[in-house]
Amino acid sequence: MSEKRDYRDTVFLPKTDFPMKAGLPAKEPKIAARWEEEGLYRQLREARAGRETFVLHDGPPYANGDMHIGHALNHTLKDMVCRTQNLMGKDAPYVPGWDCHGLPIEWKVEEQYRKKKLDKKAVPPAEFRAECRAYAKKWVDVQREQLKRLGIMGDWDNPYLTMQFDSEATIVAELMKFAEAGNLYRGSKPVMWSPVEETALAEAEVEYEDITSTQIDVAFEITESAIPELVGAHAVIWTTTPWTIPVNQALAYGPDVEYVVVHYGDKRYLVAEDLCYALSLRTGANENGTGAPESAAETVTIYKGSDLAGTMVRHPMHHLGGFYATPRPMLSGDFVTTDSGTGLVHMSPDHGEDDFLLCRANGLEPVFAVMADGRYRDDWEWLGAGDLDENGKERRRSVINKPFNSPEGPICSDLREAGALLSASDDYQHSYPHSWRSKAKVIYRCTPQWFVPMDKELGGGGTLRSRAMSEIERVRFIPEKGRRRIGSMVEGRPDWVLSRQRAWGVPITLFVKNGTGEYLQDPEVNARVIAAVREDGVDAWDESRKAEFLGEAYNPDDYEMVADILDVWFDSGCTHAFTLESGRWPALKWPADLYLEGSDQHRGWFQSSLLESCATRGRAPYDQVLTHGFTMASDGRKMSKSLGNTIDPLKVMEQYGADIIRLWALSVDSTEDHRIGDEILKGAGDQYRKLRNTFRYLLGALDGFVGDMGDVGEVPELEVYILALLADLDGKLRHAAENYDFNAYTRLLVDFCNEDLSAFYFDIRKDVLYCDGPGSVKRNAYRTVLDLLFHALVRYAAPVLVFTAEEVWSTRYPDGGSVHLLEWPQVPGVIAEGARWEKLRELRENVMEAIEPLRARQGHPLGPRSRCGGSRCGRARRLQRCRPRRIVHHRVSHARR
Repeated sequence: MSEKRDYRDTVFLPKTDFPMKAGLPAKEPKIAARWEEEGLYRQLREARAGRETFVLHDGPPYANGDMHIGHALNHTLKDMVCRTQNLMGKDAPYVPGWDCHGLPIEWKVEEQYRKKKLDKKAVPPAEFRAECRAYAKKWVDVQREQLKRLGIMGDWDNPYLTMQFDSEATIVAELMKFAEAGNLYRGSKPVMWSPVEETALAEAEVEYEDITSTQIDVAFEITESAIPELVGAHAVIWTTTPWTIPVNQALAYGPDVEYVVVHYGDKRYLVAEDLCYALSLRTGANENGTGAPESAAETVTIYKGSDLAGTMVRHPMHHLGGFYATPRPMLSGDFVTTDSGTGLVHMSPDHGEDDFLLCRANGLEPVFAVMADGRYRDDWEWLGAGDLDENGKERRRSVINKPFNSPEGPICSDLREAGALLSASDDYQHSYPHSWRSKAKVIYRCTPQWFVPMDKELGGGGTLRSRAMSEIERVRFIPEKGRRRIGSMVEGRPDWVLSRQRAWGVPITLFVKNGTGEYLQDPEVNARVIAAVREDGVDAWDESRKAEFLGEAYNPDDYEMVADILDVWFDSGCTHAFTLESGRWPALKWPADLYLEGSDQHRGWFQSSLLESCATRGRAPYDQVLTHGFTMASDGRKMSKSLGNTIDPLKVMEQYGADIIRLWALSVDSTEDHRIGDEILKGAGDQYRKLRNTFRYLLGALDGFVGDMGDVGEVPELEVYILALLADLDGKLRHAAENYDFNAYTRLLVDFCNEDLSAFYFDIRKDVLYCDGPGSVKRNAYRTVLDLLFHALVRYAAPVLVFTAEEVWSTRYPDGGSVHLLEWPQVPGVIAEGARWEKLRELRENVMEAIEPLRARQGHPLGPRSRCGGSRCGRARRLQRCRPRRIVHHRVSHARR
């Protein structure tokens, strides 16, 4: 038997050292280290110096933990923006930043104290802040290295931090602009308050969870009324917060609601007619010893709410005297509805916005009965210190304590004993606000706070609200629904609460005059404070320097130094001031071209930046806002450690490589909520392998290439068609990049490589490449087009697959510098007969399908042809664009294969 002839020496086979196996987890860190050693970011800034500037201003993540998948998506999108803008020839710097103040970091440091059984309050404030600063610095360093590992290119040696002294001084200076313009006031209003963290919270720091609460119906005896027959009856209120009954000061009725008096046993109750039956069901199901029957007797008469004006009731605990002995007025409230309850609402101005406004309008002020930790004051007549049960135990607990509010708790027990509790059940399900940090329930609590007014006339015209709304109309939002989202929030938001009762943050550097409550507005004093903070940071705001700051013009004994710190959203809202305007980064400019964050930042950073800038500069600090959705688990559920469905990007990079995460992030429709999971990542891996094989083929086929096509007349028709497809792709990719449509950008690139090149062009021309001689015009034209394709595709892919594109480029040009210094390719503006070629491609597919079974049966050395990448192969997608009616036929034939 003769040996088989080896024919490899008779053909021109592609040759390359570029491996088919990527080995990204091992290879990427080495490439990143080389970039850092060579100063790639600095080289790029030097190469683009003097060009048109494009500034994406980085929204600061909290420096308090490892990078998670949301960070990975967010920063990949930002990196894609900057890289594509640089690729298109602009100077697009990226200065990363971190939010270092505030509750998230302070809470983590407190957790360390609690583990050691230490009391934070026993530690000197400066020492505690130093620990917070050290904690934040640690996580800045950790996250910085993790983001660099992801391939994010930026000024990592010179980021901005809100805790840098210059940043803190600028934040103080921005606050002083508000103060000097009279756009600050101190007032007492109900604000979101966390009894666990003992501080006010911003709306952005609150999340809503479904809970089950106690619902009660309470009777207030009517003592005075313009309607004599109402005297002696009881007005019934319904509430899901029993703990607010001890601070009740009034009842509210709807002026247009119709009310009736019904008989329950020997008592009469005032209730909205529409809610009479619902009340009878609740009271009839309650075995509380009040003697209430299961159903109501016939109604006596109907009263309109406005007829109740001047009616007075007494608190069920009036026998305690003091605060409870004062009669409670019934007040007209437009907010009262008959959707649920009784149609009468009890008013606690300490613990509700509607309550506060209605009571204040009628001369009723808050009493501040609930302390910072959620317990009643020591001197409060009901449930204050010394309030004991029958066993001699103190009953005072935090108002968010569920047993305290239960039907058996002290409030319900005392109301039951007073004969005022008509019903109590612990089965009411509803959504309730919680602190997103401690996960504990929050309350509305009236405390003295510092506010920025939304509707006060500003210097130069307009209110803060009107300016912000005008800018929302001007700014470009991507997607467009972001405009409606932030617009509705700003349109209805209350005054901005600036103050927090914590230790780690920028102080509210104001001096308040004793006796008057007015704050000092002296530019010279403010300048001394700003200079001190720039020198020593937030620790400069100390009682020991009071006289120094006030100077000789003021007596220190006449002024109080404010002890509160600023809302951390004010910090981050000022980042545009200490990055874009500071001059520390010469390539930056104000305003930013783009802000890019998750959609939750419409109520967070986007909004605080908008309000801060509109108040101090009259316009938004950005011209465009791009938002992305949230990353969900593969089954569409929210990721949760307790569910075990989280995806750790650090582990993904260890297993697959950073380019796989980037390809996933840029392939999904990030403007909506999207998914990730093992199967989805494997799909991204398959896409990556196809792109890598495309580059491997190009590198092999171009081995030793030195020629060009020569005269245009010699260009084969197929090459003209491919160049026309490349020109079309070039225009679509540029349009996608300019409009931040990275899902389309990535899909176009992948489809072109898979369908137009690998499955079509490369397959047709392989015989020419392998068998034609070196002087062949057709072979030389093919390789010339491959060279054009290589230079275009490696640039297109560079912002997406940052490590792989560098590997591809350096394989062909070892001394050619970095691919990331290149600019957008110049491709020939060729036009071809597209319709004719689509018909030819369709005919070719039909032929290939017909011979496929023969290839399989006869054991073709290359095996059966199969290019299907999912539910539809490339031909189906092409037909969907050109001839939708043929898709059904294709699917049938495809299924037979």
